[in-house]
Amino acid sequence: MTEELNPFKIAQEQLDTAAKLLKLDPAVHSLLREPKRILEVTFPVRMDNGQVKAFKGFRVQYNDARGPCKGGIRFHPQETIDTVKALAAWMTWKTACVGIPLGGGKGGVICNPKEMSVGELERLSRAYIDAIGAIIGPELDIPAPDVYTTPQIMAWMVDEFAKIRGYNAPGVITGKPIALGGSEGRGDATARGAVYTIREASKRLNIPLRGATVAVQGYGNAGSYAAILMQEMGAQIIAVSDSKGGIVNDKGLGPNDVLQHKQKTGSVVGFPGAKPITNEALLELQCDILVPAALENVITTKNASRIKAKIIAEAANGPTTPEADDILFKNKVFDIPDFLCNAGGVTVSYFEWVQNIYGLYWPVEEVHDRLDKIMTKAFNDVWVMHTKHNVNMRMAAYMLSVQRVAEAMKLRGWV
Repeated sequence: MTEELNPFKIAQEQLDTAAKLLKLDPAVHSLLREPKRILEVTFPVRMDNGQVKAFKGFRVQYNDARGPCKGGIRFHPQETIDTVKALAAWMTWKTACVGIPLGGGKGGVICNPKEMSVGELERLSRAYIDAIGAIIGPELDIPAPDVYTTPQIMAWMVDEFAKIRGYNAPGVITGKPIALGGSEGRGDATARGAVYTIREASKRLNIPLRGATVAVQGYGNAGSYAAILMQEMGAQIIAVSDSKGGIVNDKGLGPNDVLQHKQKTGSVVGFPGAKPITNEALLELQCDILVPAALENVITTKNASRIKAKIIAEAANGPTTPEADDILFKNKVFDIPDFLCNAGGVTVSYFEWVQNIYGLYWPVEEVHDRLDKIMTKAFNDVWVMHTKHNVNMRMAAYMLSVQRVAEAMKLRGWV
């Protein structure tokens, strides 16, 4: 039997296992296997050459039993409905895992933003909000940035929503520029949340962070900030990579210097004093902590048995297949699953939404303190489930999250 790499089928398979272990009510299980609502839209955008081009987009609202749906918007040429459905499901589990009162959603537009002008991107962003505006709002569904979308794109979207409704509603979208109601601390929130979970894991496993060796696959926002924050905590960054390749130095890399090099040249490749390494080889390096912060399905049955890290911290969404999970668990590699590890982003998005509703904004120190408390509690809640049921951390996180969503569904009388 070949390994399943369809993201939504993976999400369903993981849910099925959790449901079996929880002895979940079949009616609840059935409802949780599919999204509550899927909107597929086709909308026109006038391009710079005067021609009108049709674009296809999606918004998936997976489950709102615990609160309004929450989830990013992707602009990507290979966007698929199965990817969006899977990410919406994972957002449902992510918000439940960290205990914030939101559900799960996700959106996407099939396009290549790298080939579009600023004007075309703005018209695309506004047209997408026009198309999905009826089903989003601060009390309904709260989008945010994701792959190839930015705070500026969120600014256009929140402005378009205000035009539709006839009043300003900053809480409809998070990840906005601070001048439009964005939250302090949002820029490094995903990485900071991940580092808090790594810190807690290192305590539980008695692996001191000071002197620990770290490899980071993916040197975008989450990966670069994670490397910088971990160095500040005493860890040694020995390898990093991006889509063009990787670099390694057993004596350590300066993550800030590497970031400056990437900003100047467009890649970490060619950083002075480092040797080249492939993305594939980086995953199999001898190190204490491995941080996959790039793409889905990079740890599979093909390489899981060769992973030498003691801790994997999934800053990316879906980097490990279910079959690989089993191998890692058997080999005593401690994997902090994506929807726990990278939940710092949605948690600070939740903070932004709360601040928008109250019209009262917090200093960055308060954001960090609140995030630390939520991520630490979430890690420890999952740890308890992990030890109680002798399952890997992903399944423990699934069981905790599904249990919380199921309880809300039953209390509402849905089943």
